[in-house]
Amino acid sequence: MINLARIERDPNYQELVRRRSSLGWRLSLIMLVVYFGFILLVAYAPKFLGTPLGSGVMTIGIPIGLSVIVLAFVLTGIYVRQANSSYDVLVRKIVEENRP
Repeated sequence: MINLARIERDPNYQELVRRRSSLGWRLSLIMLVVYFGFILLVAYAPKFLGTPLGSGVMTIGIPIGLSVIVLAFVLTGIYVRQANSSYDVLVRKIVEENRP
């Protein structure tokens, strides 16, 4: 039987929770600032977003909007890379040290 109290006291588990939580909050904050910044631009500077780029029909709002979407994928990639490189190592240590 797995002893959850013992796992919660494990320094590796505490480090995993701290590091994962810290990174998650930082990446979430970045995404929220960018997303709400874009929404504020839409609300308060629609003429800026409607400024044409060159002589075509594309406006400056299109690449900015696409950048918000791409940033979401990049931040997800950062989290996955961190999870695969260091969080998995800590999870393995926790499992090995707390096997019944």
